[in-house]
Amino acid sequence: MRIILLGPPGVGKGTYARFISEKYNLANISIGNMIRNFLLNNNDLLLTKKLSNFINKGNMIPDHITFKIMKTRLSNIDCNKGFLLDGFPRNIVQAHILKREKIHINIILELYVPNNEIIKRIIGRRIHLPSGRTYHIVFNPPKIKNRDDITGEKLITRTDDNIITINNRLKEYLKQTKPLIKYYKKKFVKKNFLYKKINNTTSIKEVQNKIDKILKNFKKF
Repeated sequence: MRIILLGPPGVGKGTYARFISEKYNLANISIGNMIRNFLLNNNDLLLTKKLSNFINKGNMIPDHITFKIMKTRLSNIDCNKGFLLDGFPRNIVQAHILKREKIHINIILELYVPNNEIIKRIIGRRIHLPSGRTYHIVFNPPKIKNRDDITGEKLITRTDDNIITINNRLKEYLKQTKPLIKYYKKKFVKKNFLYKKINNTTSIKEVQNKIDKILKNFKKF
């Protein structure tokens, strides 16, 4: 399975990407986490500053930079048996890049949550930066407050998780990413391609069960 998770920032892609990758033993590739780790470990101060400015303002990073980072990750051997992309592609140009590079996708899962609920979710989000594990102070709290369940390390609040940046990111999503939905829905009529929209306003367990049922049925094809 080669899966793309679609949906606006804060819709829960990180939570369900982790569930899917563990359940089906797929490489979990989050472009957001990859870029943040890249910024932490990159020695090019000019590039680091440039990318940080894009992120802090809620703007998308240029496509050629994003794909360069993504392509390096996709070349790893663990992607040979399948992978899940969280946060890529984010626009039509990036989707065409995947097609040009012969990186074939066969499952699209679109997560939906109303915008007012998204803002609440992002404000309460907490991240374990090294692993990318995501928590929420209300909906998915860690076992110990502000500590990662596995390592016990401190959780952080992302610098771009603020009202102004969130609204900018939602506008960017509507402008750039929404057209992807139309793009991939056209492929839905083709054989061996699945597109499903999932309401993520219910409990985590209910949504996990929905996703699990969808993916198990796809594997029977």
